[in-house]
Amino acid sequence: MAAVGRFLERPKGLLIAVLAALAALAGFDGGKAGLPPSLVMAALAAMLVDAPILRRRKGRWVFPDGALLTGMIVAMILSRKEAWYVAPATAALAVLGKYPLRGRSANVFNPAALALVVSYYVFDPGEDWWGAQPGASTVAALVLIVAGAYVANRVNRLPALLWFLGVYFLLFTATAFVGNPRNVAEIYRAPDVFMTLYFAFFMVTDPPTSPPRERDQRIFGAIVAAISYAVFEFFGTAWFLLAGLLLGNAWEAWRRSRAG
Repeated sequence: MAAVGRFLERPKGLLIAVLAALAALAGFDGGKAGLPPSLVMAALAAMLVDAPILRRRKGRWVFPDGALLTGMIVAMILSRKEAWYVAPATAALAVLGKYPLRGRSANVFNPAALALVVSYYVFDPGEDWWGAQPGASTVAALVLIVAGAYVANRVNRLPALLWFLGVYFLLFTATAFVGNPRNVAEIYRAPDVFMTLYFAFFMVTDPPTSPPRERDQRIFGAIVAAISYAVFEFFGTAWFLLAGLLLGNAWEAWRRSRAG
């Protein structure tokens, strides 16, 4: 129990527990008990790929908690109705993609976001963001918001979270006033609003690929929001949020290289 307590005190351990709770709530909300097979398979695939790589890099066996997180996030975004191999293959791709695309101290891109975009062109999967509780009850939605805000605070990324959400909804609200509100109405409805919250809580605030200082977090959050909005408006692609995050990651990598 002491070891479990220490694990949950770490940001990765806390996030794993939160995502597992959200996944269980989503399954229960849909009338199914337990975790979906795609979630379990994606998490196992990511860990099996990452464990030997970490063993070679560190000289000892360590628990691949980062890979577990990546596999869970990938599976909770992809549709549970996809072929059995899509989620684990995408999770494995996410782990493999983070090593060649690294700066001196951290990943350049969020591994899950990058792999999901690549998977879109390889497997053409559906993305229903079921882990974000798109058809959730009020209780499940409150759990998502409270737990997500708590995690963002624990990893010291609240400015990035708040600036992303503020700029994102400000841009879409302004568009509704200036143009046809029907074109952006879906942004404020389920499942899109839950998708945006999940993305903001657990991907925009990813510590390795987001800036640590408050000033840089504000810029980062605004960049991700503005690019996501632009991709949605001009291209309408399903991965508009992921595109904003990846370009925000690129800006953060450039900033670190200049500061380094």
